[in-house]
Amino acid sequence: MAIAPIPPISIGSLGPVAPTAPTPPDPTGGSAGVGGTGAASFGDSIAGAIESLSDAHQNVDDLAVQAATGDLTAIHDFTIATSEVQLMTELTVEIRNKAIESFNDIMRMQV
Repeated sequence: MAIAPIPPISIGSLGPVAPTAPTPPDPTGGSAGVGGTGAASFGDSIAGAIESLSDAHQNVDDLAVQAATGDLTAIHDFTIATSEVQLMTELTVEIRNKAIESFNDIMRMQV
């Protein structure tokens, strides 16, 4: 089976490139960057991640109770959930450690 080559594309066939409008300032006072909508969305994403971690821990606790009482039908669900929670917890701890390290570096800066 032969694969046909990709035909060349001329730049003129792509059409004109329109300039983008500047990003308006954030009315909440946060900085509206390229990828985000400001400080409020960062805080919301951190709160959502911690809530997700809490929900995952609760799920593992429920599966552990089912395993202890003999009601768990699929042990692989418990094993997978436990591994996921362990990784999520390790990631959260590392993010916390980096945040504390960054804060300490900022506090050591001379003004």
